[in-house]
Amino acid sequence: MKSLRTLAFVAAALSLAIFASAGSTLDQAVAADDLEAIKAMGPSVMPRLARMYGAGDEERRQRLASIFYRLGWKSEEAKDALIKDVHTPNQGLRLEVQWALGRVSNDASVVDVLLDNMQNDAQLLFRDKAACALANDQIHLTPAQKVHLYEGLIRALDDPKMDVRRIAALVLQIQTGQDKGFRFAGPPEARARAVEAWRQWLAEYRSQL
Repeated sequence: MKSLRTLAFVAAALSLAIFASAGSTLDQAVAADDLEAIKAMGPSVMPRLARMYGAGDEERRQRLASIFYRLGWKSEEAKDALIKDVHTPNQGLRLEVQWALGRVSNDASVVDVLLDNMQNDAQLLFRDKAACALANDQIHLTPAQKVHLYEGLIRALDDPKMDVRRIAALVLQIQTGQDKGFRFAGPPEARARAVEAWRQWLAEYRSQL
């Protein structure tokens, strides 16, 4: 009986040592920005990376957001961690977060917050880079989920701010390969006709899903 207890104690101690070693290895890989080492650990590390993000200072969170972006692995935990910084005034952190969100999640809330930043953020840089994220980084959206994205972009074509109309039109062109004759600086009547053409296109797109 004593020997069994001893074996159980040794096994538990060994498990704890392995767990601690794994945590230390992940910390080291993050500190060294060693993406290949993190990839070798597999997607199961994402919740741990998300916890590290939540506990980190702004510099570490920026590094982890970049890692999330480059991994491109879906993770609800990573999305929940990142979205807390989607309005941070820290420029480097904000940009990495905006770019990373669509590479960890296909949740509609990600599209919504990026659309809101694209249209309403006080800084042109953040509006522009939110548009870049919508154009290039929504890698997990299904064709059906893209309907929500397209609806938001088409609404933004009516925005009173010319720069918002410009970037919304550009995102639509990148996403679909079309422009429907929309000119962001064109006269209101011509813009309205092009927006209506986009709405008709979206109705057809939706009907074919």
